[in-house]
Formats: sequence, C-alpha cells, structure tokens
Amino acid sequence: MLVQSSRKRTREEYLDDENGRYKFLILLPTGVHVDLILHDQQGEMLLSKFIHAVRKEIDKMGMMPQSKLTVSWKSSIYFKDVRGNKICDKLRFKEFSRTKPNVLLLHDGSDAVYRCQNMWDLTPDTDLLSELPAEYTFESALADLIDNSLQAIWFNAPEERKLIRITIDDDKILILDSGQGMDGSDANSLLKWGKMGSSNHRQFKDRGIGGNPPYLLPYFGMYGYGGFVASMHLGSSATVASKTKLSGMVFTLFLSRDALLKSAGSESTWKTGGQIRYPSEQELNDSPHGSFTKVEISQPRNRSLNEYQLQCLLKDIYFPYIQCDDTLTTMGTAAPIEFEVNGVNLTEVDGGELAITNLNSCNGPDFVLLLHFVAQAADNSGGKRFANARIKCVYFPILEGKESIERILEELDEKGCGIKENFDNFSRVSIRRLGRLLPDARWGRLPFMEPKLRRGDKVQLLRRCCMRVKCFVETDAGFSPTTHKNDLAHKDPFTVALKNFGLKPSPNESLPTIEIQREGRSLSLSQIEKEYQDWVLQLHEAYDEEVDTGEDTPVFVISPNNKKNFGISSDVIRVHQVIRRKGISWRSGQHVKILKGADSRLRKDLYATLEYILLGGFRGEFGEEASLICRPLDCPEENGCLLEMNDGNSTLDIRGSKWFPVGLIDSGKFQLLDSTKWQYQLEKKRQNAPARIDILDSEQCQLLGIDGALPMKDVHVLAGYIPPREMVAVLRPLSFMVSSSSSELDQKFIVKSDLAMKMEITFFDEFKMQKYEGKIQKESKLLLSKSSEPSSRSGFDGLYIFSLDGSDIAEGLRNSGIYKFSFFVTSQTCGNLSFCKQREVNVFVEPAGEVGKLELLNHSRLISKVEPLCLRVGTCIQHLSVACFDVYSNRMPFLSIPELYIKLGVKGSTLTKKEKLKLSLSSDKMILEIKDLLVKCHSLDLIRPSYEAILEICSHYKSVCVPCQVIPGVLCHVNLLPNLQLESSLRPGDVIHELKFEMLDAYGNHVEKGTETCFELQGLTLQDTIGLKRKVDEHGYVNLSGLVKVTGGYGTWVHLSVFSGETLLFNRKISILERELKLVSVIPAHCKLGSQLENVVFGVVDTVGSIDEEIHGQLHTLTITSGLSNSCDIIHYSFDHGKCKVPAIQLPTQPGNFSFRAFHSRHPELSKTIEVNILMAPKLETVSVSELVEMHQCQYDHKIVPFQNSKDISTFLLYIENDEKLQAEVMVMI
Repeated sequence: MLVQSSRKRTREEYLDDENGRYKFLILLPTGVHVDLILHDQQGEMLLSKFIHAVRKEIDKMGMMPQSKLTVSWKSSIYFKDVRGNKICDKLRFKEFSRTKPNVLLLHDGSDAVYRCQNMWDLTPDTDLLSELPAEYTFESALADLIDNSLQAIWFNAPEERKLIRITIDDDKILILDSGQGMDGSDANSLLKWGKMGSSNHRQFKDRGIGGNPPYLLPYFGMYGYGGFVASMHLGSSATVASKTKLSGMVFTLFLSRDALLKSAGSESTWKTGGQIRYPSEQELNDSPHGSFTKVEISQPRNRSLNEYQLQCLLKDIYFPYIQCDDTLTTMGTAAPIEFEVNGVNLTEVDGGELAITNLNSCNGPDFVLLLHFVAQAADNSGGKRFANARIKCVYFPILEGKESIERILEELDEKGCGIKENFDNFSRVSIRRLGRLLPDARWGRLPFMEPKLRRGDKVQLLRRCCMRVKCFVETDAGFSPTTHKNDLAHKDPFTVALKNFGLKPSPNESLPTIEIQREGRSLSLSQIEKEYQDWVLQLHEAYDEEVDTGEDTPVFVISPNNKKNFGISSDVIRVHQVIRRKGISWRSGQHVKILKGADSRLRKDLYATLEYILLGGFRGEFGEEASLICRPLDCPEENGCLLEMNDGNSTLDIRGSKWFPVGLIDSGKFQLLDSTKWQYQLEKKRQNAPARIDILDSEQCQLLGIDGALPMKDVHVLAGYIPPREMVAVLRPLSFMVSSSSSELDQKFIVKSDLAMKMEITFFDEFKMQKYEGKIQKESKLLLSKSSEPSSRSGFDGLYIFSLDGSDIAEGLRNSGIYKFSFFVTSQTCGNLSFCKQREVNVFVEPAGEVGKLELLNHSRLISKVEPLCLRVGTCIQHLSVACFDVYSNRMPFLSIPELYIKLGVKGSTLTKKEKLKLSLSSDKMILEIKDLLVKCHSLDLIRPSYEAILEICSHYKSVCVPCQVIPGVLCHVNLLPNLQLESSLRPGDVIHELKFEMLDAYGNHVEKGTETCFELQGLTLQDTIGLKRKVDEHGYVNLSGLVKVTGGYGTWVHLSVFSGETLLFNRKISILERELKLVSVIPAHCKLGSQLENVVFGVVDTVGSIDEEIHGQLHTLTITSGLSNSCDIIHYSFDHGKCKVPAIQLPTQPGNFSFRAFHSRHPELSKTIEVNILMAPKLETVSVSELVEMHQCQYDHKIVPFQNSKDISTFLLYIENDEKLQAEVMVMI
C-alpha cells in the first residue's frame, strides 16, 4: 500500500483543540491521504477554497508524482464524510469535531478505493495487555469471532436476515454476518473491533442478567479483545470489512501480526492501515438490508478438527441459537439464526454431543430447578451482584442391558466426535452461559445429585441409577467466564456456589445466597434431595430395562465373544462371587477338590480354587445355565480367569482356568478343601514342579545316541565353527537342585510334563555393538526359533530335542560376534513356572585367521553399500580407509602395514597408477589409512561421458576394487580448432563457418559437460541469443561454428578471448583484409564553372593494386558527397566486379578548389577524396581567324608567349567553347 503523509503527528497534536483548529484526514482516490489543519474563521468555507487548501498541501508534500494515479482536478469534485453525506458547496465547521481528525473522501468521478496507512489507532490500554488469555486454541479463537457476529445480528429487525456464514479452507478463514455493521462514525467505529478494550458489548453485561431460560441474550463480551486477539491467533493477517445501513461505503481494517509486533516499540503504539470502498454485489445479496461485517483471515493455523468435527463442535456450542426447543413464543423447534459452515446449514448436521445426547434421553419429565444467586459486590461498596441459573436433570436409562450413556459414547466414536470418557467418568454436568456452551466446563455430578441413602435395600440401586443422570445448566450474564470463555471463572463466588450446590455451607463461609424454585415452589436443600431421589427412582421404574438381583452386586458381561468357554449360551453373563446352593455359601477364593470322573475331561482328581460363579441371563432366567470357574492348582494366579473393566465395558477371559457345571455341587463331586490338605498339595506340587532348564552335555547325549552337544558354558570359537546337529534340554525339578546325587542321566531328575519349550538363536554383531556402545538396546538378529514338545529316546522321557537340520547355522557359525542360544518354556498353563528361568549359552565367534579380502570404507561404511566414490583429477584426497576381512567377511585387524599401490582403470586398461603411498594404521589396527592421494590422469576421454572407472587397491596378498567416478579437473587450457590462418581470409560481414574451441584441464582431459566459460569479442558478434557465457558440450568443446560474424572494417584488427571465471585462458588478435578505394579514370586538373565530370570510374584494389572483383552486387554501392550535395539527393552507384562508374558529377558555379568524397556505403573506411580547380572563363570578342592570327603574331612580336603545347590550346579552346565555328577555324589554323 502506498502511503504518503506530511509528517508524523503525535496524539497530543490531534487532541489539541486550542485556537479553534480542525483536523481533517483527506482520502484521495489515488490511494494516498493528506493531513490538513484549518482554523475556523467564519464558521464555513467555500468548497473551492477548501479544494485549493488540499491541493496546496499536496504540492507541499510532493506526493502526487509518486502515485501511479492522479486526481482529476478539472472534474466536478465533491467530498463525502464517513456517513455518506455529500459536501458540494460549502464546508460548515460546526458539523465537524475539534477533538479528533475528521475523515473526508474526495470524489473526482472515478470508481476508487480509498486507502490510508495508520488509518486506525489500535493502541490498547496497558492494563488490558496483562489480561490476555493464557490458553487459546483454534476452536476458542474461532468461537470468539462467532460471538462477535452473533452479537451483531441478534438485534436485527424481524424482517432483516440473520446470517452467520463461515468458510474455512487451507488458505483462509472467512466469517460473514448480516449484523448492524460498523463504519467510521464515533458510535459505530470499526476501530472498536480491532482495538482491545473498546468493544461496546462488554458494557451491556448487566442487560444479560435475568430474563427467562435459556437466557438467549448474546452479551458475551467481557474483556474487549475477542476480535483482535482471535484473528491474530488464527492467522498471520486479517481484513475486516464492514458496512452500516446508513453508510454507503464499506470501511476496511487491515491487521498484520508481524506489522503489529514490529510497531510495538517503546511507545507501545499499534496503528494499521485501512480503506473505504463501495460494497460488492455479492455482499448486498448476502445482506439485503444493507449492513454486514466480513472478517477474512489469511494463512490460517492448522486446526486439529476436520470439517465435520468442527461443524459438530460449533453446533454444540451455539445449539440454542441454531435450533431452540425451549422458548416461550413457539411450541416447536425454532431456528433463530441461519448458521452455515462451509456451505452446510448446521440445522442439517446430525452429529455433535448435544444432538446425540438428546436422542438417547428418556421421554419422562425432567428435574428442573431455577436458582437465583445474590452476592455482595466485589468492590466492597455495599452493593449487590445477581445471577440466575436453570438446572435441568435428564435421565438416560439402561435399555436392553446397555447404558444409554455408553450408547452415546459409542455413537460419538462412530461419527468421529469421540471424547476421552467412559461411563464412569462421563461428564454429568454441562454449562451454558447466555446460551453459549462452555466446552471445558465438563464437571462431575453436583453435590445434590449424589445418592444420600446409607442404608436399605435401595442403596446399590440408587447409586447405579444416579449414574444415569446428566445435568444441563443454563446461566445468565451474572456468571463470569474465563478469559477464553471455555469455562466459568473458577474463583468467582457464583461459580463456587454453583459447584457446591447441595452442600450446606459452613458458618464461616461468605457464599452467595441461593433462592431455589421448582415448578413455582420454593424449596430447601433437604427437600431437593428427597424430590431428586424420588424422581430418579420413578424414572428407573418407568424406563430402565434392568432390575437388581443376587446376594452380591454382579458384574454384567454383555455379549461376550468367548461365552462357549464359560458353558453359557446367553448374551448376558452375571458374574458373582457369592452364591448359596443347597444351604451352603460358595465364595470366590475357596479351595476345592473335583473328583475324578466328575467331568469327562477329568482323568484324575483336580485341586483348584473357586474364582467366579457365572449366571446366564437376567434375573428370573436363572436355572440350568450356571457355571463354576475354577483355577487348577498348577495354574499360576496371574494366569487365571480375568475380569476387566475398560471404558465402562466389562470383559471376562477364562485363560488357564476351567469351567464346570453348577450341578457338580449337587452331585457331591465338588468338595470344599481345608487349608491343611491344600498346603500338602501345594508342597507336593512344588517339589515336582519344573525349577530350571538344563542342557545335556556330550556324555549324556551319547547315552541317547546323539553325537556332540552344545557347550554347557560360554565358549570362544573361530569363525566356521560347526555346532552339533541336535541339542537336548530337560526340565529339572526342585529336588534336583538340593540332591547330592551325581549328574548322570536319571529319569527321576527329569520332569515329565506337557509343557512346550522353545529354543531361539540370536546373533549380536560384535562390531556393531562397539559402534552403538552406550545404548541399552543393542542391535541383534534372530537367526532361528524352534519349538519342541517333550519326547522320549532310549527309555528317557521329558526330553526336548532341537535339530539344526535345514538351517544356515548347521553349516557353521561364520559371522564374528555372539551367538546366544536361549531355552525357555512357552506354556505355563499347567504349572507354577516362576522359578523356571530361561537358560542361555553364549558362543563367542572370533574372526578366522586367514585374510579373505580388503574393502574400502567411507564413514565406517563399505563403499559398495553407499554411493560410488567420486574423484576429481588434480585434487588431493585427504584419506582413504581400508578394512581387512577374513574368508567369512568378518572384520579383522591388520597384523602390520602392508605394501600397497593403487591403479585406476576400466575394462582391462589402466588409466593411471600410484605406487608410493602414505600409509598408517588406526590404534586398534582395524583401519588402514591412505593419506594425501593426488589424482592424476591424462586419459579420461576414454571413459566419457559417465567417467565410471574402477579404483583398485592392490597388496601382495589381496586387492580391493571399488567402483568410482573420476571427473576431469577444472578448466585450464583452451585450444582453437581448426587452427586456421583466419587473418588471410576474413572480410567485414563474414560469418566464420568453422570455429570450435577445445576445453582441457591441467592434464589434457576434456572438461565436464556443462562447464561454464565466458567469451569476450571485439569486432566480432554472436548471432544467437544465448550470450557470451557458454557451456561445454558432451565432447568437451564449445562450438561457435556459423555463429560468429565479423563486424570490424577492412584493414582493422578484431579480438577473441576466453575466460574461466576471472582467468584469461585464450586470446587471439585477427586482422581483416586490407582494401583501398582508387580513382581509375583521369579527370582534368582545371574545370570550368558549372560544368560536369563525366564517366568517372572508381575501383577497390588490394595491397598490390589489383581490382577486387568480389566487391560486386547490390550490397556494394558507392556514395558521392560534397558541399553541393543534399542528403535527399544522395545517389548510390553499384560496384561491378570491383569497379563503379559515376556518369556525371556536377561542379560548382564558383571558382576555386572543389573537393568531393567517394566512399563505400557499407564500409566507410573505403573512401577517396578528389580535388578539382574551378576556373572562370574570360569574355572574348568575335574576330576572324586572320585577325586572331595577326593578334597572336603581334603578341608574339611583343614577347607574348605563343601556344606552347596542347594544354595551352585546350585552355584557349575552353574560352571559346560556345562558338563552334570559331573553334573549328582555330583548329584548322593550328
């Protein structure tokens, strides 16, 4: 934006009203503005005089030449104020303010947009800057802007459209409302939108106190910075355009976060630009009554919600304003405003927490309370504060065995609007202030909603039913929100009183008093508690599809996936821990003995622990479907049946436990076991339970017919070690650990069980372990995993035999590192294996002694595993790292520094070879360093254009070949091809048909394609448009054949130079053929006045005087110039094979020396200047010949010189050339 200002004015200057000064801000149609100060002398001023003052100020500022547009001063100029009032004849000072600048728009007939930098002063009060919201989200900021729009449209006339339209995409956010709008006037100034603390709405807070629920009076403003802070939080810049019905123009405010931050200097002055324009047709269509406000935010921040989620959230926040079922004037659903988000009317959105919650509530009566709060004023002035709230409790029944609240949560998840809550911690209280939802006010139950019964058979029932109630609180403007309006102010007395509603205040508390009404009756807290509990039980009996049952409170498992594992076919399982059967109480935790044959699965007595009693279906369906869940003695407790509660859902997993029909109790085969017998069974089981894993050694394996065995302890071997084909592991009982018997193979120390065992072989790369030293997680690779069931061999049972056949490991352990052999039990369902720890054997494999190969490294990685090595001719490689590997490709140290030489070649041919190398070993001898290697090569043209080669590092025992790319060095030499003697043949205008430059590095290699060079030409020119900078082609040349044209003249020198950067690489000086223009014919030295030279012939000759016959054709013409010539009469004469004939040359009519210049029209260096003596002829009398002879003789007698030669005669005849008869007589005499 172009901004011109006479000077920067201070705030004091604008507020100074001494001496009757008026300040005017004149906006010009050119997009600039003028500050003008006038004194009220007569109360009014003629418009022409005012225009003159404006022009004078413009001229003094010198601003118009800088603008692309100009003011049409000759047109009918008039002014308009911010209200659209037209000023055509006089300026009346009484209609303007003395305390602030008066904005006037200059109209010259053009359709202009009026712009002004620093048009709006947004400087906030210092106190407000300390109150900015600490927590602000995308959604909170967007809601603040919507609050402004809702406030603007709420008080539109009934016939006026109430529209809020929001458009959000990746590039911008657009918020349009058809509200009352703003302009530049004091009452409706657009400045108040962008300036913190200047909003009118927060002044009307008291008007929002009282009225009828749900208190739809959108006096949301509290702090006066919603629009400004919200727009700057949402994006990098914002444009606010607004129009009132009284103003014919649209006033615009520009906000830029970066610009405002830069202007926030020591003076804390925030100013921004603006403009005034005419409304668009679309804007008038959106708001037919003529007022609107449009906020456009650029470069918006990323939002966390998608479009549908945002629509649902906004519908939740402004639900009563979008579709209201709770008004006194309508019986159905009203739509107070039109609310669109990305083209979708929010009344058509079926999602959102509130809409889904309403659909899942019961049809019974709600429990509604009206609360009136009274508190002392905060300023201790003795005044009162007031607030009102409506509490509406809604019951959400359990239907078909499922809580309605759980259905709400599931439906929210399905629609992508899920919340991180379950049935237990679901928010039981939501709060609206003036109809606007406070999203973060998700409270637990209010104290009066808690069940108060401590005794009786309805205690558990009431606790469950109270969990099915949600409270919706509507508050008026007496309640104060947080700064970002997402919750009620936590320390506000009304908030504290509401949150503690239902608790009796202590005598020392100074909380607000609360007047409570229900259905027109005043109630006390005790009455509320009783009526609330009666209401809960009433709706429970009417709408809940569930009745309490059982001696203990059951846990309901709904639709279990694995119900067949529990012996239950019903979709509902009640999980009890106490049941009375045949007069005996059976409880969870009792130890039992189930006799052999009691179930077809039992082949021996089973000792177990009773965990749960399962009943199928709801109460009244109890009968044959009932199961006893028991955990066997050898099943650990952590592997027993698991009952879990997740997000309000109960799940049951039988795991290692078993189920038995409840009828076993009646048969007597399900018996209680006392503690003594149980402890005996525990000790017996403990002694025979697996306690450790052992690996059989080679002697023990031989008894089983197996050759070889895995070492019992950690062992070090060389690469190539071949492990045994089979390895045998056994489970040892606890008695083996305390036994003093020998370690020979004995069945009594081998546990026979149905447990499965797994063997895993994991490899740890020792080299990589060093590389990642210090990390807890070391790099490893699982090589083999095998499972084995217990088997028998040679009369021994309980053997776990693992075979390596078919695996790579069977061929040998070839990689250096650690091979970890791990053995562990995988099934622990039938025994307590807490002491049966994993058994591990480590085999440390070291590199073999034989060298297998050498490899080149790059940053500790093999060159072959990264990008090819890149070398440049003429540069020095600081170092190359070489690693040594054994025959199995394991890294191994160098024993000493070997003798090395390097070859660079391709396809069997050697490009270069280097024998004397600087070598050194690293401290661990794992890396051989080759230092300061200079790359020299003269034959890179053999491998153009790929430059792919093989770098071979050779030693007396091994070599390493690495693919590499060898690129030429920098440009050092330039050769001209072909090497022609250009000086002997070039003419002006010639095009050099063969001109090619060879580009070489210091070693004679053609440089890389694309290398840039620069040409410098004098007397020559390039005929294409590429310019003097040229790139080398794929062959190493720059070809200018047919592109260079000679522009120098005959006999001159031209220069051709080639540069690489600032370095001159080639310079050639070339001479052009020498030619001369000569006069071929003879002309007299003396001529008569006014005569002509006829048939004058010129020729172009070379250095030996021969005519150059190539000077021929239309391009070669001769021009004659002299003092007599007129530029309009110049004639060009064509050359014919080197000669040019001029038919006639007019001589002057005045005597004296006359010169004229002949030159080649295209080559002015070919020129010739001719001089002629012009004589005046004397007047002669006519005499006869005899008299003439006598006269001549007389003159001769008197010593007059007679005619001496033909020249004298010619001169004499010249005098009588007009008398042909006399000439004839004289010639006869002669």
